[in-house]
Amino acid sequence: MIYGAILAGGVGARMGGDKPKQYLSIKDKPIIVYTIEKFFVEKEFDEVIVLCPSMWVEKTKDLIEKFIPDAIEKVVVIEGGEKRNDTIMNAIQYIEQQGKLDDNTVLVTHDSVRPFVSHRIIKDNIEALKQYDACDTVISATDTIVVSEDGTIISEIPERKKMYQGQTPQSFKAKKFKELYMSLTEEEKDILTDGAKIFVIKGEKVALVNGDTLNMKITYPYDLRVARSLVEEEDA
Repeated sequence: MIYGAILAGGVGARMGGDKPKQYLSIKDKPIIVYTIEKFFVEKEFDEVIVLCPSMWVEKTKDLIEKFIPDAIEKVVVIEGGEKRNDTIMNAIQYIEQQGKLDDNTVLVTHDSVRPFVSHRIIKDNIEALKQYDACDTVISATDTIVVSEDGTIISEIPERKKMYQGQTPQSFKAKKFKELYMSLTEEEKDILTDGAKIFVIKGEKVALVNGDTLNMKITYPYDLRVARSLVEEEDA
């Protein structure tokens, strides 16, 4: 079984405003709807799980019914968790409750605020899971990366050719993800920034999937302006 998981659990504090950023609109359609559409039309997904704050579950269902009525049979909306990996675990728990969690269950996780993900990227993630237990979508770093241990003085400047910027999807064998996550100490959980890091901490291989600069994350007001321009350009 292959599942998509759209992670919409954040409140978007860096964007400001009175609603989570995934519910802001681009041309009268919320960002999250664009993202759901990308996953809904992907035939390889058996089901798409949208995970959002509890107070937005019903609103999200209403948006799907309004903008993507055909998706009702394939897309389910449930509550996300406090942190990113808690949200992923909620998706896995849902799969397990359906009796569908086994060694071959694939979970493709994606930020709800990356609406420009391509079908090529999604398919490459699914393909990578035929050989590995985890993969991460990345693009080569174009700027030099500077490391500072104290935030004041440069500690290290790694070779740029070895540096990549992480995007999503991040995809996992769902059962393996659960096993590794449950084996983490509280100290290890505190340093997590995403799902792939769990595999890295535990010494598991994480394959690289080529991303795309267009697969941007809408985090700040500037990003929203760029996204709106891209949609207007596509329509033109």
